[in-house]
Amino acid sequence: MDEYSSGGGAGSHPAHSEHNQPLHDIKKIVGAAAGVSYTMNKPKGLTPQKTLLLVLFLVTVWGINWPLTKLALPEVPPILFSGLRTLIGGLLLLGLAMRYKEKLQWKRNWPVYVVLAIFNIIGYYGLQTIGIGYLPAGLFSTIVFLQPVLLSLFAWLWLGEQMSLLKVIGLVFGFAGVAVISSGGLEGSLSPLGIILAVASALCWAIGTIYMKKKSAQLDSLWTVTIQLLIGGVILSVMGSGTESWSDIHWTPSFIVILLFISVFVIAAGWLVYFKLMDSGEASTVGSYTFAIPVLANIFSVFLLGESVTIPLLIGLLMIAVGIGLVNRKRPVPVPVKQQQACDHRS
Repeated sequence: MDEYSSGGGAGSHPAHSEHNQPLHDIKKIVGAAAGVSYTMNKPKGLTPQKTLLLVLFLVTVWGINWPLTKLALPEVPPILFSGLRTLIGGLLLLGLAMRYKEKLQWKRNWPVYVVLAIFNIIGYYGLQTIGIGYLPAGLFSTIVFLQPVLLSLFAWLWLGEQMSLLKVIGLVFGFAGVAVISSGGLEGSLSPLGIILAVASALCWAIGTIYMKKKSAQLDSLWTVTIQLLIGGVILSVMGSGTESWSDIHWTPSFIVILLFISVFVIAAGWLVYFKLMDSGEASTVGSYTFAIPVLANIFSVFLLGESVTIPLLIGLLMIAVGIGLVNRKRPVPVPVKQQQACDHRS
């Protein structure tokens, strides 16, 4: 699916290597981490180092997105904010994608683009923006981060990915860690509508990801992310225009900086990296890394919002680390008996 990464693959073309810049530029942003050594079940076509860089970039920008969004919301109505950031992100990627017009294949792929926009942008962002007003923030985020569990289940059912006992235990540990971290926000009244919207948001994110992976052979990653952002951004902006007022947006310097940062790094680069990782590896394995997002969101909130480091945060961090480790634990490769006997004889 992806011809823009330096990892290469069946669909890559050496003659076009000088144009393979989008993901290369993103990896430069986190290039300071290039010397880190780490072992994981790396996505196919990516070295462990490149996989680590992309994962670190993704969970960092998606983690800081939560406190930045909280800082921005007093300046802008929520649905218009969702529409603005996705539309700007899509327009930025459009400038890159236009260099590869032949890869769009609109007549063939437009139904896929529309479905992805409905689930990943309108459903995920729209339902999340509306639903968070009906539930305590901690509970809402906990329900939304059912997504890696749902993703693994759907990948097992629809993509034929393996589901080992260790992977199940790891996913449970990861989700439990998110629940522990969010436990401080569980006070307040519970709305059945809020719970439904949170579950629906998680379902949209999981289904959209699985559908993208299932259709990945016929899609180009850059155009896929670009078109779904443009379609979703336009529709969310129209919805916001009908229910909110553009005059309520306060175009302060701080809001503009936050809007641009989220549009460029969280939306445009973040989704491109997410789908690159998802396309290159197992959905359940990549999905397990997203458990780290609420951890980083809480850490960034300490610095940006003045929130406190809590015992639940530390406990949840440990549980999530254990969960990710279990999901990515490699099964030992059995050594044939004859090969083992030969090794014993030589020793």
